[in-house]
Parts: sequence; C-alpha cells; structure tokens
Amino acid sequence: MPLPTEFADLTPYTDWILPTEPERYNKRLNSSMDQMQTFYDAAINRLEDAITYCDQYPINDLPDPARELMHLMQSLIMVSFPVEVWKQPRVPDSGAAYLNITTEPVI
Repeated sequence: MPLPTEFADLTPYTDWILPTEPERYNKRLNSSMDQMQTFYDAAINRLEDAITYCDQYPINDLPDPARELMHLMQSLIMVSFPVEVWKQPRVPDSGAAYLNITTEPVI
C-alpha cells in the first residue's frame, strides 16, 4: 500500500514500513549506520507533518496509507537513538540482551 501522496518523498524508504516492533528492531540491527542515517535524515523533517496527518483519523480506524505512514514513523523513532546518540545499531554495553514485546499498541 502506498504512502499518502503528501509523503511521496519518503517512498524510497518503504522498506522501513514494518507493522511490529520486533520487525522494526530486527531491521535496525541488520542495517548499517549509513542506511539508518540516510533514512533518518529524510524522515525526521517530516515527523511533525506525519503526526498531524495521522491525527486527523481515529487511531483504531486509520486508512491504510496513514497506517503505513505511522509504521514508517515508528521505524524513524526506532533508529533515532542509534543515529543521534549511540552511533551504532545496538544499545551500548548491552551484550546479547534482547527484549521481546508481547503486544503492539495498535491492532
């Protein structure tokens, strides 16, 4: 499903449209810092616009393009600390620790 037309500039990053936290975390761990930085640079300036766009719909009744945009922005948040702070995909000094989420905030 495509992104809303207002966000066509983010189309090159549709591989980051992932519906679950484990998928987003796995994508982060398997991406290079260059890949994450490129995605981050393109998407961070659209975050407020994306929130405004999605806020026009009830969270449990998002049309598919808005849901795709929301998942893309969730991936942006997933890469924000690695890009802004850690400069690496994994949490520093966490060894092999891994956290499994058991529920998603949106159905």
